[in-house]
Amino acid sequence: MGVRQMLNMDFDQRVMINTAQQDWVASPRAGVWRKPLAREEAERGHATSIVRFDPNASFSAHNHPLGEEILVLEGTFSDETGDYGPGSYFRNPEGFRHAPFSKAGCVLFVKLHQFQTDDSEHINIDTRNTQWLPGNGGLKVMPLHSFKTESTALVHWPAGEQFQPHVHAGGEEIYVISGELIDEHGHYPAGSWIRSPHMSRHNPRVEIDTLIWVKTGHL
Repeated sequence: MGVRQMLNMDFDQRVMINTAQQDWVASPRAGVWRKPLAREEAERGHATSIVRFDPNASFSAHNHPLGEEILVLEGTFSDETGDYGPGSYFRNPEGFRHAPFSKAGCVLFVKLHQFQTDDSEHINIDTRNTQWLPGNGGLKVMPLHSFKTESTALVHWPAGEQFQPHVHAGGEEIYVISGELIDEHGHYPAGSWIRSPHMSRHNPRVEIDTLIWVKTGHL
């Protein structure tokens, strides 16, 4: 049995963490550090984290039960398939094996063990070279993944944009990549992670150009 180490696993509760204020925690792998956001067990099961590879850090080859989702935030992340810089987005389904490493170091937003059981699509998107689509108001949207009720995208908010109040059917999860998101609950600078439960509501806006990763319909 794995060691129980529950963290933010009540999906009926709203959670907000400013990861810029968190300390790095050593992982079992030398040179790989984490900022845990949600975790089912110490080293397996559902996990959402910010992960840092020191220069020349590496992992041995491994599989990902119920998948792995990665957004490269800084530096270059590598495996047998290539080198991936900031803005690279991956979904590696169960059965995909790789041995990741980073020659110069990198920082990642990582979600493990969270694919729906019949979602087996492998996705690799360079968001720096992908077209934006027009969204509501002045928003620009870059769809990354969609499966059943679940949807993941990057959203660019121009300075001064106000979005309409809305309800999150199936919940909403946000990571602020740059800028600052604001709603009636608070201000969320770059590095903020917000998970809002099913049927929660808010009225978001920005004062400066802001880029977020957002997932909806999965809680």
